[in-house]
Amino acid sequence: MNSPYSAFAQVPPQAYDQHFDPLVSASIGRNTDYAPTYWVATAGEPPQHDGPISGDVDADVVIIGSGFTGLATALFLAQEHGIRATVLEANQVAWGCTSRNGGQGQNASGRLYRSQWIERWGLKTALRLDEEIRYGFDTFKNLVAQIDCDPQPGGHLYIAHRPKKMAFLENEARVMREQFGYDTRILSSDEVRRDWCGDKEAAGAMHEAEGICVHPLKLAFGYLKKARALGARVHPSSPVIGWETKNGVHHLRTPGGIVRARTVAIATGAYGIPGLTPLLKNRLFPVLSNSIVTRPLTVEELKATNFLTHQAITDTRTLRFYYRLLPDNRVQIGSRSAIAGAEAGRETHYRLLVNGLVRKFPALAGIQIDYSWWGWVDVSHDMMPRVVQPDPKQSVFYALGYGGNGVSFSAHAGRRMAERVAGLRDKSMDLPIYDSPLPFPDQGEWAAPFRRLGQSMLYRWYWLRDEIL
Repeated sequence: MNSPYSAFAQVPPQAYDQHFDPLVSASIGRNTDYAPTYWVATAGEPPQHDGPISGDVDADVVIIGSGFTGLATALFLAQEHGIRATVLEANQVAWGCTSRNGGQGQNASGRLYRSQWIERWGLKTALRLDEEIRYGFDTFKNLVAQIDCDPQPGGHLYIAHRPKKMAFLENEARVMREQFGYDTRILSSDEVRRDWCGDKEAAGAMHEAEGICVHPLKLAFGYLKKARALGARVHPSSPVIGWETKNGVHHLRTPGGIVRARTVAIATGAYGIPGLTPLLKNRLFPVLSNSIVTRPLTVEELKATNFLTHQAITDTRTLRFYYRLLPDNRVQIGSRSAIAGAEAGRETHYRLLVNGLVRKFPALAGIQIDYSWWGWVDVSHDMMPRVVQPDPKQSVFYALGYGGNGVSFSAHAGRRMAERVAGLRDKSMDLPIYDSPLPFPDQGEWAAPFRRLGQSMLYRWYWLRDEIL
């Protein structure tokens, strides 16, 4: 009998759905094309994969989602535990957030600052969490060093977009130095514009020494090649369209056949349809982020903008801008976007980025924009990720909720999820990001249907607070 992997099923490619919305769309699609990102255009030919599922299959471990987390989990399962996983992807490999983000790898996880860790959990737990996040950043750095992904090391420049934000940065820098031992520095507005970049909004900045920018899709393709070389199977165009558990065995139905597995690891980010499993219902809130990339800057424009760094840059807005100079001297800038997928392509969201770019770098007014796209970010309701087995009675795990800081931490989340799948536990597993499932909204699960109404009001308040008050 032929193996289900022996011949790739012929699945007609589907056009990119720019209005996909994980809270509204009935399906994530099958074999849908990539979003039109700069990363997709410049990553080169995708590596070989194992084709769509084309028959019933037995697997030890199934991973749902082939982004950073799913591929890292497959890689570490094989490399460190001798387990060859089967990865199921609805569309193209790394189709979701992994091919749509800003490529900024920071020494962080989730949306909370280290001072907020202390407020929430106390200094002792905050110090242990910091130790884990540092270990995680080392995981990321080690993988980046092995993969051709255009790394741009050097750190992270956190720019105060208004003078009143300097007090916040000064306090955070002090906490990071005195409590956690980091070499953080406060820079004046003159220092920022003279030595780093000519951001006209900069009232000063905090510089963190840890940070690496990457080409995210090249990095993901590197994960793919490494995982498959160790025996993992990666099947695009294989969405999970049904899930039953019988006698402890998960039966995952795809259009090409049923995949049976003892263990399932979920790594869908914000791209999991709510009906995938009750374990995730109302546990995540997907938020849109838009991004643009300019044409390459001329010598004169580089001089006028004084871009002297390729490091990661973000500003202190609640709805922050993240930006950097790419290796080919283009500028990439992104920020939060529409509330719903149906509104994502509106001109107002594109203009938000163009106007933000020009406010920061007036010399770029009118510059040609070569790439524009958007994608969903998986935000947890308490702003911190989880790598957990949410129900001890079920052999189901997930790593989710990065809140925009998944480029680097997803590598370590994959490593930790692989350990949990393999049945290992160490002293880190009682940390807050590992010892409890993703929470419901603060008000309770009943509030979930009203989250977007609340988000719309919050966005208005954030804008007033960021720009006016």
